[in-house]
Amino acid sequence: MASLVRHLTFDCSDAYRLGQFWAAVLDGSLADDDAPGDPEAVVTAPGSALLFIAVPEGKTVKNRVHMDLQPQDRSRDEEVARVLALGATVVEDHRKPDGTGWVTLADPEGNEFCIERSAGERAEHP
Repeated sequence: MASLVRHLTFDCSDAYRLGQFWAAVLDGSLADDDAPGDPEAVVTAPGSALLFIAVPEGKTVKNRVHMDLQPQDRSRDEEVARVLALGATVVEDHRKPDGTGWVTLADPEGNEFCIERSAGERAEHP
């Protein structure tokens, strides 16, 4: 059997705080033993597990790997608004007038990720 991805791991300055952000984005939860100030935090969500590890260095360049999120029960634009309210910021807006495209956001520590169209939106405008 081939290897499986156990976690996506993020270096960060505040593992617990970033874990809280991503738990809210993904409708997941932090591990029961995670607490403020811990050097690591694990977020478990449907279909994924994210590990946040505190490191002394700050982020300096664009991510080489990023997540593409697809909303399940709302539109792309509704999800962008929800995630912005949680503390994300817009990096680049690639939405097109015909309803296609995506939005690149950054989490509170600057890690880029994209929000794409929902499956329903893809069916309407392939």
